[in-house]
Amino acid sequence: MEAYFDNAATTVVFPEVREFVLRLMCEDYGNPSSLHMKGVNAGSYIKKAKEIISKELKCEPKEIIFTSGGTESNNMALIGAALANRRTGNKIITTAVEHASVSSCTRFLADMGFEIVVIGTDAHGVVNKEELLQAVDEDTILVSVMYVNNEIGSVMPIEEIGKGIKEKNSSTLFHVDAIQAFGKMHIYPKRLNIDMMSVSGHKLHGPKGVGMLFVKNGTKLKPIIYGGGQQNGMRSGTENVPGIAGFGKAVEIVYKNLDRNIEWMRKLKARLSKGLLEIENVYDNSGDAPHISSFSFIGVRSEVLLHALEERGVYVSAGSACSSNKQSVSNVLTAVKMPKEQLESTLRFSFSEYNTEEQVDYTIDVIKEILPVLRRYVRKK
Repeated sequence: MEAYFDNAATTVVFPEVREFVLRLMCEDYGNPSSLHMKGVNAGSYIKKAKEIISKELKCEPKEIIFTSGGTESNNMALIGAALANRRTGNKIITTAVEHASVSSCTRFLADMGFEIVVIGTDAHGVVNKEELLQAVDEDTILVSVMYVNNEIGSVMPIEEIGKGIKEKNSSTLFHVDAIQAFGKMHIYPKRLNIDMMSVSGHKLHGPKGVGMLFVKNGTKLKPIIYGGGQQNGMRSGTENVPGIAGFGKAVEIVYKNLDRNIEWMRKLKARLSKGLLEIENVYDNSGDAPHISSFSFIGVRSEVLLHALEERGVYVSAGSACSSNKQSVSNVLTAVKMPKEQLESTLRFSFSEYNTEEQVDYTIDVIKEILPVLRRYVRKK
């Protein structure tokens, strides 16, 4: 049996999306900037995708900017907002558990002279809301907080943070990395006082290499990519029409069945936790997100267990996929002050609506079988 539990890294593309993207690549291949009908037809797919996504976000289509994915969206939001608003302030606030595409941006902005304030979290990976809001002042131009943590699934109090920021400084921009949240919950950015929000297509059964940034009307944002002036000059470069169209179709499919899918993923998550916690010295580190579980298997390094599971057809992650090729300690697990023996033995399991109870049960049985063997091997060494 194959059990793919690395959906927070990427998801399988919906069959309908696959066929749709292939048809556009082969038939409706025009450049949307061209004035002839091939170009007009291509542009219509971009327009349709904006309509689908804006409907789910309850925003205007013109507030959607398509990008190459979540990393570019986060870069555009942080760097673009910082450069556009530096005359009004110099402080940027973020958290200790952000994705590398945010934390790397804040380090870059620190080198440019911006003051970066990093707020810690509790043991569950939830940011200290009071400390964050206390840090907001008249010099704060931007606050960036992820909605759902990509490693342990903690959910941030975005509504309360957004409200608090605007009460303290109505000019402060609020950016939310919703890459692990969009497609897993209903999100209405304007109701949450969100000015910018990042999303990635391949986290919800869309194609890789496409994402979007919601930018609320009136938000001052400087482009970080220059060229032909596409997307009203905010993101130059010929649009990835098949990817954008496929992204839109994936959003349409996901949100049609969202509540049912959330309930199913929560059921699988609870089933996995119940089975794994029957094993001695296994700890559940999971937050409240319906699709992400985190477990520590004391006595075995995460990489060792990951590859042992892979040999049995079970695919999981040792952390963020974007940093899994680096030999470094997880900033998320460090931020929640996880003990060293847990930190070194943590795996992430992430679900989609395609996962089954049989896959969960198979995974539990495999771990119950191989974990004692691996632990004895480690002790003998």
